[in-house]
Amino acid sequence: MPTANAKQDVEQLLEHLPDTSTLEDIQYHLYVLEKIQRGRADIADGRSSTAAQARERLAQWLQP
Repeated sequence: MPTANAKQDVEQLLEHLPDTSTLEDIQYHLYVLEKIQRGRADIADGRSSTAAQARERLAQWLQP
């Protein structure tokens, strides 16, 4: 869904939301869209972990 600029992203998002959407609904969807875009950028820039690496880190955090 990401396009050339933020304004186009918002316009496209609003086109897909129902007319009954509240401001809170719109804010939430914008938040999710931004997080997805950041995640994709992180992956493209090599800032990601495998599932095995994530499990390993989580296991370290959960050790008593």
